[in-house]
Amino acid sequence: MSIITNIDDLKKIYRRRVPKMFFDYAESGSWTEQTFRENVSDFAELRLRQRVAVDMSERQTRGQMIGQTFAMPVALAPVGLTGLQSADGEIKAARAAEQFGVPYTLSTMSICSIEDVSAKTEKPFWFQLYVMKDEDYMSRLMARAKEAKCSALVITLDLQVLGQRHKDIKNGLSAPPKLTPKTLLNLSTKWGWGMEMLRTKRKNFGNVVGHAKGVSDTTSLSSWTAEQFDPKLDWDKIKALRKKWDGKVILKGILDVEDARLALNVGADAIIVSNHGGRQLDGAQSSIRALPSIVDAVGDKIEVHMDGGIRSGQDVLKALALGAKGTYIGRSYIYGLGAMGQKGVRLSLDIIQKELETTMALCGHRSLDQLSRDTLRIPANFSGDWT
Repeated sequence: MSIITNIDDLKKIYRRRVPKMFFDYAESGSWTEQTFRENVSDFAELRLRQRVAVDMSERQTRGQMIGQTFAMPVALAPVGLTGLQSADGEIKAARAAEQFGVPYTLSTMSICSIEDVSAKTEKPFWFQLYVMKDEDYMSRLMARAKEAKCSALVITLDLQVLGQRHKDIKNGLSAPPKLTPKTLLNLSTKWGWGMEMLRTKRKNFGNVVGHAKGVSDTTSLSSWTAEQFDPKLDWDKIKALRKKWDGKVILKGILDVEDARLALNVGADAIIVSNHGGRQLDGAQSSIRALPSIVDAVGDKIEVHMDGGIRSGQDVLKALALGAKGTYIGRSYIYGLGAMGQKGVRLSLDIIQKELETTMALCGHRSLDQLSRDTLRIPANFSGDWT
């Protein structure tokens, strides 16, 4: 195996090892994928300000998110179907995050259930909630997260309706995968992945099957999820959900200053500037471009986090310098998981931390709290208003 030095190296291994439908699920966006691409490319518009002859000793990357101190202010974002990228993938990712010292966020649409992850970890993790029409199921889902001692509830706001993702439709994405001739042909080349999946019982949506009424297998699951995302979600419903949860609440999916201001009224502890990884509204602004104006509008009133397009420690530093108090990686750790399992997730975090620490030093800083917009060279109108 070649030496792995960056996230892209993990991506190349991941692509070779994991079936096409699951690679495409992670590595794609909606419609033309413009926002998906710009989430990554817009980071390159920001230049770093190099400083020299500055004491760079005793560097550290520790940071706080929602009052908790972590090895670095980088959380593993919620990613659906993680347990089909690698057998028991959610457990592997949560363990790697726990070992490293950063938060792990479990998706509602995970393969391993809340209880599965809780039983295999020692520290509290975060739980991401999709708002659905079935209020009884929602209440029981939140109660299960409380029972598992999840330390934060991450409510996703930008999935009232599902953005069209062409690759998922063409691949016939399902959990577990449907055994069509096309699928079987691809699976026949992924022996390592296949042998791991044969050894686990977890191949379905663990938080849904057996818990939601009328859902006992994947035949009914796909139609249930399509029907259950709540198109009537509004700020009153979000406020009601916040009252039901007695811990920290983070709102994910804010991309507009007006929505950020409205979020102040529901009692959340933090918001995440995010466009769902470019998987919902194609043509929307990239997360990194949306970040500065949102920080300027509400940053002294609520903690602002950022998700979308982070593929390096330099990207993390740029987001923090623009005012984010925390960042999230999704695809970057999924590449590691699909490539090498739990070890690969840990390696992805090691890579990002090393890049973050080195970049911070070469910009003349020893800790992340010294970062500011002066650390960057920001082009005119980087986050300017559109007409």
